[in-house]
Amino acid sequence: MDVKAEQFIPLANVALEDEQLQNSLLRLSGRLAKGRADEVATIPEFDQLREDARDIKNHTLAHLDLYLEMFEQQVQSKGGQVHWAASDEDARKIILDICQSVGARRVTKSKSMVTEEIELVPYLDSHGLETVETDLGEYIIQLREEKPSHIVAPAVHLNQEQIAETFFDHHKKLGYNEKQTDRQGLVREARQVLREKFVSADVGISGANFLVAETGGVVLVTNEGNAELTTALPDTHIVVTGIEKVIPTLEDTTTMIRLLARSAIGSDISAYTSFITGSKQVEDFDGASNFHVVLVDHGRSKMLGGEYQDMLRCIRCSACLNHCPVYLSVGGHAYGSVYSGPMGAVFTPQLASLSSSRHLANASSLCGRCEEVCPVMIPLPKLLRLLRNEESEQKLSSTGIRWGLRGWAWLCRFPRFYRGFTGLMNRIMRWWPNGSTKFIHSLPMLAGQWTKTRDLTRPEKGTFSEQYQKSGRHLS
Repeated sequence: MDVKAEQFIPLANVALEDEQLQNSLLRLSGRLAKGRADEVATIPEFDQLREDARDIKNHTLAHLDLYLEMFEQQVQSKGGQVHWAASDEDARKIILDICQSVGARRVTKSKSMVTEEIELVPYLDSHGLETVETDLGEYIIQLREEKPSHIVAPAVHLNQEQIAETFFDHHKKLGYNEKQTDRQGLVREARQVLREKFVSADVGISGANFLVAETGGVVLVTNEGNAELTTALPDTHIVVTGIEKVIPTLEDTTTMIRLLARSAIGSDISAYTSFITGSKQVEDFDGASNFHVVLVDHGRSKMLGGEYQDMLRCIRCSACLNHCPVYLSVGGHAYGSVYSGPMGAVFTPQLASLSSSRHLANASSLCGRCEEVCPVMIPLPKLLRLLRNEESEQKLSSTGIRWGLRGWAWLCRFPRFYRGFTGLMNRIMRWWPNGSTKFIHSLPMLAGQWTKTRDLTRPEKGTFSEQYQKSGRHLS
């Protein structure tokens, strides 16, 4: 897994100066967060659904071996094969072997974060296979040779003009000499280009939103229909997904589906929800005769029974990204990982290493919005704090930060000194001689952080403790 999370700070600085990206993130925050809120308001039992989903995932993770074996048996009983991949390298090799065994030359692929995680497309391309992303957002960033900037909307960082330029540059060789300038024209052109790829593909690769243990079924939740063409037209279908995606029953799937689209895009359900079970049977009109499921571990089993097991409940809805003030300030590429936002800040160190992604745990204000909107109730702020503790214990943070935190912790042990110190700082900051009366534009030690990209509001008169006492109450 290619991780450049150690570059978070310089990448974030670039993102903050990117006016186009900032406009895109502003639109994203307004559209998806509001859509979720509107949908949740129509479902009185939404919080109960979240608790049910959490319990389903917790139960499954506690008995993961049982349900994975059950899933494998059901897939085999319906003519399919299950392959176990301990690492990303194992997964890539298994998929390549399957493609080569059927003489594949062209592969179509629907949206899948796990295939991004294991860097599948460049691997297959390097072995002579033409691999085509068929999700529109993924197709755009494939042409641009970029990584996804969002779990659900991978090209959200781009505007219409940038997409038009990308299509014009890459489709000219296919005979498209007129630059499309409107959304309908761009979609029509992409559909025409991709339709030929769908029809001539030898292998179709998909991810999986859920795996159903009792039936051996694969559940795909999409909005474009490309996954259905990817999985139904080629004679070989390869599902690539993480071992944590299994759930026990079809009834459990209904709970998850009710939560997923509402949390992801503010819709009651996605345009397409497909259930694929086994290989094509005699009575079937379409489907793949060769059906394979590649179950990827890649660090997931190490999380079982540990402090970060809750992260395995994640259903990749992106709600935490859509509500995170840090993600909505710097976008996905700043994280240097396929997974961004709060979930990426926790998940990436589990797949790579803390040393290579130590900045991510600090890319959070710990405001708690991510936990509030998570459909499976993952305690993301708690997990981020655990990572910060590990970072400190392993001395990965700077000496200045470590000693500063120790000094602050020492001061907090003596309430009178603490109140005196914060009271002094309150007075200094209120009278700091620069900027307007409302904001501080430059402050020692904060000049390169807070005050570089935003104004620091001057504190109110009196500390919180002083204002609390004036209300007639007393601190112990």
